[in-house]
Amino acid sequence: MKTYVPGAADIEKKWYVVDATDMTLGRLACAVANALRGKNKPYFTPFLDTGDYVIVVNAEKIKVTGKKLDQKIYFRHSEYVGSAKYTTLREMLRTKPVRVIEHAVRGMLPKGRLGDDMYRKLHVYEGPEHKHAAQKPEELKF
Repeated sequence: MKTYVPGAADIEKKWYVVDATDMTLGRLACAVANALRGKNKPYFTPFLDTGDYVIVVNAEKIKVTGKKLDQKIYFRHSEYVGSAKYTTLREMLRTKPVRVIEHAVRGMLPKGRLGDDMYRKLHVYEGPEHKHAAQKPEELKF
């Protein structure tokens, strides 16, 4: 017996839209990362990009449990001495809610070129509007 490995012509890529209103951040990020990787397909292959395109709308309306709003810290550094910046989740949701979801999903994807290709298929928007109506996205069910 031989193992079936799908070729580029066999991989069917769809577009999905997810409404993040009142969804928990981690559960949303996990479901989106699985769709980006293609783990919901019968021909999933770990070393190929078999995933779909995902659009996340209403990023500003996600929720978190516990004390994460004040205890979860985002760190960035410009490589200059003493330039470390720390931001809480509450502040990030107020200023850049799109980056919160992007950061959570990015951490659940493979590292390297394959993960970069999967990450480029993620589109996150603050409000209910998105510019991908021409692709006719379907709603992603969890």
